[in-house]
Amino acid sequence: MEKVKALFSRSQLMLIAIVMLWFKTYILYKVGFKINTTNTVQEFLLFINPLSSAMILFGFCLFFGYKNRNTMIVVISFLSTCVLYFNLLYYRFFSDFLTLPVLFQTSNAKDISGSVIELARFVDVLLFADVLLLTYLILAKKVSIVPKKKWEPVVMAVLATGIFFTNITLAQIERPQLLTRSFDREMLVQYIGTFNYHVYDAVMQTSTKAQRVFAESSDILEVKQYTKSKELPPDPELFGIAEGKNVIVISLESLQTFVINNTLYGEEVTPFLNRLIEDSYYFDNFYHQTAQGKTSDSEFLLDTSLFGRSSGAVFFTHSGNEYQALPETLGKHGYFTSVMHANNRSFWNRDLMYNSLGYDHFYDIEYYDVHDENSVGWGLKDYDFFEQSIDLLKNQPEPYYTKLITLTNHFPFELGEEDRLIPEYHSNSRTLNRYFPTVRYMDMAFEHFFDRLKEEGIYENSIFIIYGDHYGISENHNRAMSMYLEKEEITPFDTVQLQRVPLYIHIPGHRDNEVKNTVSGQIDLKPTIMHLVGLSTKNYVHFGSDLFSPNRESFVVLRDGSHVTEYNVQTRGVCYRKRDGAELDPLNCSRKMKEAEEHLAYSDRVVLGDLLRFAAPK
Repeated sequence: MEKVKALFSRSQLMLIAIVMLWFKTYILYKVGFKINTTNTVQEFLLFINPLSSAMILFGFCLFFGYKNRNTMIVVISFLSTCVLYFNLLYYRFFSDFLTLPVLFQTSNAKDISGSVIELARFVDVLLFADVLLLTYLILAKKVSIVPKKKWEPVVMAVLATGIFFTNITLAQIERPQLLTRSFDREMLVQYIGTFNYHVYDAVMQTSTKAQRVFAESSDILEVKQYTKSKELPPDPELFGIAEGKNVIVISLESLQTFVINNTLYGEEVTPFLNRLIEDSYYFDNFYHQTAQGKTSDSEFLLDTSLFGRSSGAVFFTHSGNEYQALPETLGKHGYFTSVMHANNRSFWNRDLMYNSLGYDHFYDIEYYDVHDENSVGWGLKDYDFFEQSIDLLKNQPEPYYTKLITLTNHFPFELGEEDRLIPEYHSNSRTLNRYFPTVRYMDMAFEHFFDRLKEEGIYENSIFIIYGDHYGISENHNRAMSMYLEKEEITPFDTVQLQRVPLYIHIPGHRDNEVKNTVSGQIDLKPTIMHLVGLSTKNYVHFGSDLFSPNRESFVVLRDGSHVTEYNVQTRGVCYRKRDGAELDPLNCSRKMKEAEEHLAYSDRVVLGDLLRFAAPK
């Protein structure tokens, strides 16, 4: 204890830096990340977990001579604050924490710069107040500089390690198997702290790289056996109904189900999509299953019927894998396969990943006439995108499988006054307020696209798969969302329900359309499309099931480990009744929770181990 007192009396600046980083991090947990605790132990862990990290970080300064020590304290204070701030910006939109793969997605940086500016707040400068204070204390010579002692680093290391292991021990007692839940980043931050979480994430990313190296050909056999046991026969009346027809997939950016058949100040938000329900199979319990890969994750789920990664994006981390992808399969059966998206071809690493998935062509921004008058937010407006895509579709060989990805309804939901067909909402959330006009604009643009397809004679010989790619409104806007939905609050149960996105399967001339209530997700699209065009899914490794199969069970697994059935919703360790959100005994969800964990684990084995390279050619 005497050594500890001597250490901090000899380095007063370091003590000040540790305390300020400690308390700043805790305040950020409560105010910025809004991390809630349910008991005293959780609150204590939340309070104490930044301390060991701060001591380890500033402990490195003890290895420097007394002339450079104080300078390094300021440098480390600045860098650690940057880590906190980057997480804060990311959390404000995604309600999630940064991972190593996301940090290395530098090719996306230019495209998201506008979103970052939108997320910044003037009050954020207060995060760097301690850095300025430390700098002032040095320049004003308010702190002393004393010679270095050899025992100082040892004392700091022992003290920091003791606090860290106390933290980990209490966390494991409070939440058993905590360190196996790498997909639940908020829980990890809550129990072990932001900086410790980033170290943990780096270790996990390194271990996943090793999985491919040590994978063996026999590993795929267990996965095949598992997926084969889940295989379901198709609906005999719909199997092959679209054989020989064009398959047009439309990914509608950030579209969530809560706006469908809903109004804003008496006006329909999505009038065309509302009418389209009558002429389509509409799935009102369809969930996105994306994680940090967002749109790219939804593409991956659609084309492979595999889950994306819990951190980062498969499009970046595993673009060199072998896949049994839908475009490759359709290509072998005579389809021309393409993607139309008026964005840079390198965004989300699409130029490389599309080759791995087997696409014949990518119509990127170079194929579109994009200028200031027809652009807003992230780029080409949806109306112009759809209009210009018509000629590209007409010039493709038939039959084709083409995916179109829209842009306008993308955070930060910018739209010119001339394109606003409904007013903004009025709430405390600028994001939610602006969401409604961009959704309405996208709906109008999509209606125009359908009209043009009919004019050009493309419509009748095509089927359409129309779906929302991921959520647009995160949990950070729960207060405004509860206002719009006329709820007292948005509970974790409500949050899961808000992950529903629309799915339409529109077959021109087909009359037996209906609203399908089956609980499903994006991972089910590949087997469904294959059966519609008359292709067998036997001998394929996929984790979805045909949405029209008579034997299909209502069940979906979200990437964070949550799952939904016809009767229950399980999320964040709590089981809810799906009908009304009432909490249930956990045993009601336990059987399906095990199956959800198996789905994620087996899919991760396939992706991380690149196991499909061992699969027999089809």
